[in-house]
Amino acid sequence: MRYTNRLSMDYRRLVSKLMPSWKREAEVKMLGYKIHGHPFSTNTRRVLAVLLEKGLLYEPITVDLKSGEHKSESFLSLNPFGQVPVFEDENVKLFESRAITQYIAYLHSARGTQLLSLESEETLATLTMWMEIEAHQFDPFASRLTWEQVIKPLYGLETDHTVVKENEAGLEQVLNVYEKRLGESRFLACNTFTLVDLHHLPNIQYLFETPTKTLLENRPRYVGG
Repeated sequence: MRYTNRLSMDYRRLVSKLMPSWKREAEVKMLGYKIHGHPFSTNTRRVLAVLLEKGLLYEPITVDLKSGEHKSESFLSLNPFGQVPVFEDENVKLFESRAITQYIAYLHSARGTQLLSLESEETLATLTMWMEIEAHQFDPFASRLTWEQVIKPLYGLETDHTVVKENEAGLEQVLNVYEKRLGESRFLACNTFTLVDLHHLPNIQYLFETPTKTLLENRPRYVGG
């Protein structure tokens, strides 16, 4: 199955459930999971994606980013860096979306989609390596492109096309590496869908709605599988 088509189909399925799930409250308070975030935030969506893959309920708590609530004293008591999301599981409080997704995937490894590759030290190291690549190579360019082309217009701000061009050039180099990797493996970390692929989903879903989608579509392995 085509790589980006697999990711796109999975994420569209998740996003179709995301907004109703974000508003649902009464039935989830007994579970104990709380997500402080915003449904348009890619970092929040990364956590929601793993929760939905695992079929887990949660209590959504919207943080008003536009008003600066994430910099308020009450929110800083949850995350001193003033960023969403924050995840609460009774006495466990976590921030940084990729740490949260790993916690959920390990805790619920026997449930829903198997998102880990723990067969050996080598597969674990490979999984970790590609998660780092997504975070430090793919995400900086992709997040800036999402911000400029999707998020800024939502706030009535003008897209800086110079920034878009610069970051598309950087993203293209990353995707060239991905193209080569996908000639060796069905997915980035291994031959099955893992957290590595899931971590890409929020930005990919947004970028497919922008002109930047041509960078994804013009790669036969990344799109053609």
